[in-house]
Parts: sequence; C-alpha cells; structure tokens
Amino acid sequence: MGGVLPVDVPVRMGLVGLGSMGRHHARVIRETQGLDLVAVADPYGDRHGVARGLDVLPDVAALVEAGIDAAMVAVPTYLHEEVALALAGAGVHTMVEKPIAATAESGRRVAAAFAEAGLVGCVGYVERCNPALLEMRRRIEAGELGEVYQITTSRQGPFPARIADVGVVKDLATHDIDLAAWIAQSPYAVVSGQVTHRSGREHEDMVVASGRLANGIIVSHVVNWLSPRKVRETVATGEKGSFIADTLTGDLTFVANGDVASDWDRVSAFRGVSEGDSVRYAIAKREPLRVEQENFRDALWGRPEAAGLVVSMDEGVHTLTVVEAILESAGTDRTITL
Repeated sequence: MGGVLPVDVPVRMGLVGLGSMGRHHARVIRETQGLDLVAVADPYGDRHGVARGLDVLPDVAALVEAGIDAAMVAVPTYLHEEVALALAGAGVHTMVEKPIAATAESGRRVAAAFAEAGLVGCVGYVERCNPALLEMRRRIEAGELGEVYQITTSRQGPFPARIADVGVVKDLATHDIDLAAWIAQSPYAVVSGQVTHRSGREHEDMVVASGRLANGIIVSHVVNWLSPRKVRETVATGEKGSFIADTLTGDLTFVANGDVASDWDRVSAFRGVSEGDSVRYAIAKREPLRVEQENFRDALWGRPEAAGLVVSMDEGVHTLTVVEAILESAGTDRTITL
C-alpha cells in the first residue's frame, strides 16, 4: 500500500481511538467526499456511539485486517508511537493527532518509519486550517505586512477534563509553537519558558514562553488551563501594522500603522508608529477539521497542491523538540539554543 493512492477512488479509512477527538474525526471523515470510514478500533469501547453499525475492533491489528488504505490516530499521546509504528509496519498511510508522540525521540522514530516505508505520514495540527490563520499566512506571503517583526499568541481557558497524560505545554502550547513556525516559515532557534503547577496535578497547567526563530522573528506564547475566560488569539506584527487572528470566531483583523500627524506633544514625541485604519476581513469560514481531512485526502491522492497543506512528521518532531526545550528551560532557568 506504499505510495499515493489512485486519484478520485474513495480512500478506505480506519480510525483508532473513539474518544473526545475521535468522535469528531469520525463525523468529518464520513462527511468528506472521497473518504470512506470502513473500520474503527478502541479497546475501551465506543462511549460516544461513533461506530454507527461498524464493529468496534479491539486493536490496530484488527483495524489493518479490515483492509484499510489509511488511518486516523486519535488515541492518548503516550500511545501514539506504538500505534503509528504498527500502522507504518502494515503499510498504512496515517495522520496522527498532535503531538506526533510523547517525546521528540519517539517522534523521530515514527517519522523515520513512515519515510522509510514511503508512506504518507502527517500530524493533525488542526489550527493550521483555521480560516483566520490561513488568510493571515496568505496575506503575509503576499507582502501585505512587509517584514514581520514579532508573532505572539494567547491560548487560555478552563481545564479540559479530557486531558490526563500531558501538561498544558504538550497539549496546547504545541499548537502555538507549530503556528508561529508555520506563519513565519522558519524554525525556532532559541527558546525559554516558565511554568507553574497550580491545580494539584502532576503536569504543568500554565506556561509563558518566548523565543527567536531562525529568520530573526521574535515570538511569545501565553498558555494556560486556569483562566475563566477563553482566549485564542494570534498576532503578527510587522513594518506595515498588525494582523490579529481570533481563532475562536475565525475572524482576521488588520490594524495599519497610521500616517496621520498629531499635535499632541506627548504622542508626537513618541518615536514609533501610531494606530491607523482597521479592517476586519470578510472571509469564507469552513470547519477546520473538515479542511484538515480534505488536505489529508488530497495528499493520499498525490495532488501537488496538498504537499504544503498537511503537517509533515518532520515538522511535528521539530515542534516537539521546541516543547521539550521549553520544559527544560523552565526546569533549569536557562535559555535553550536549538
């Protein structure tokens, strides 16, 4: 089953993990033209009623036996390597929910297995498919921001009961690390972080991280599980102004640097920019998870335009390497050079 699949022939999909994310993947796979959900597996059963007439298989081996072309992996993070390696060994193209694995070393083994088998292997960073962020990246690529100076993110809200095996850095901050590198089209070079444990759990529940990308853009991330206010905001600031993406609503706003002179001494003496016109763009808003599955389908069919739309496993490993560097920095009070 190595290589890409026949174009426009429905892909026989399998789903491993029928929990809080798996149920959404099942729905979207069924709704996506060109994908056919033919098998599901979860040793703990189907508490959300995902199967809908399919047998709930006990493990990956049974899923492979069902004759699948590709699989979606939505099991807990600590199982990602085991499940992904089994699928790679069976010649099954695979998307693994983020992060790629529990550790960067584990992720490297997964990425190597899919590369050596010549299979499509990618990571499910659904935020890349958010309409506001897709539009932001497109406009930055078109030069509408000029040189980019800084990318900041804020991802805050109440604790999600679905998380048991990782802290806020691997669960949530991993989104923002991936996004910053993707928007800037540059990997991280230097990073530092601070974390706290305020909820009595083994893993951290708040993090503040900052760093510099290889192309010189500075970045910062504020992420926590202990805020009553849900925030999902990404801001890119450059020589022409700022793009502000609200990924909860899918809205993108541009605030331009002003060119209107001021006769107020305290303002006019400030050596910097002023606030100019602001516009909120009218953009098409499609469900990000649906866009993600369509991109995976197109990659399986070998469509050229899909190459830059799925998140490669190598990118997933880089993101996890940065995550581990943030945790190392927090534990040692040192800035980590990657």
